[in-house]
Amino acid sequence: MSVDRRQLIIDAATKSFSLFGYKATTMDQVAKLANVGKGTIYTFFSNKVELLDEIVTSLIKEMKAAAEETIRDDQSFYTNVNRAIYRLLAFKNEHQLTIKLFHEEKEIGTPEVIEVMAKVENAIIHYIKEKVQEAIDKDEIKDCDPEMTAFIMLKLYITFVNDWEKNHQPLSKEEITSLFEFYLFRGLSK
Repeated sequence: MSVDRRQLIIDAATKSFSLFGYKATTMDQVAKLANVGKGTIYTFFSNKVELLDEIVTSLIKEMKAAAEETIRDDQSFYTNVNRAIYRLLAFKNEHQLTIKLFHEEKEIGTPEVIEVMAKVENAIIHYIKEKVQEAIDKDEIKDCDPEMTAFIMLKLYITFVNDWEKNHQPLSKEEITSLFEFYLFRGLSK
């Protein structure tokens, strides 16, 4: 049986980044965790940045798949996009790697981490943008700038989920859904 060394390296790097963060992870640690020589890593990845990018690209695919699982053809755009955004943010907030990278971005400001976290946010915005465009095409919502609308939706949701809790009781999923509809969807409704 052939061992997929590339996958062993990716798994080891994911574990190391999740435990220690990007900055504190070394290629020596990854090699040790993967049980491969350090040179083997460089046959697949030219540097640590490329390795992190590969991992985050995979993570984004998983996030999109998780969001897609919430979409129901018999439900409205409003219901579907609310479920999808909730799932995307829940995935991001539950995954050990994104939690560690988020903290490193805020606490240390590692440029490579800032870049990959922006990539994650941009992927989420792009996903929502596609859903907004589909709703416009189906005449479910008013014509609007899909990218701007996606950005506003994401930022509003983050505000309800994260920022509100800093000085208030956390909102339930139902409260967030109701507020999201009140502040955003009624303005888009025909």
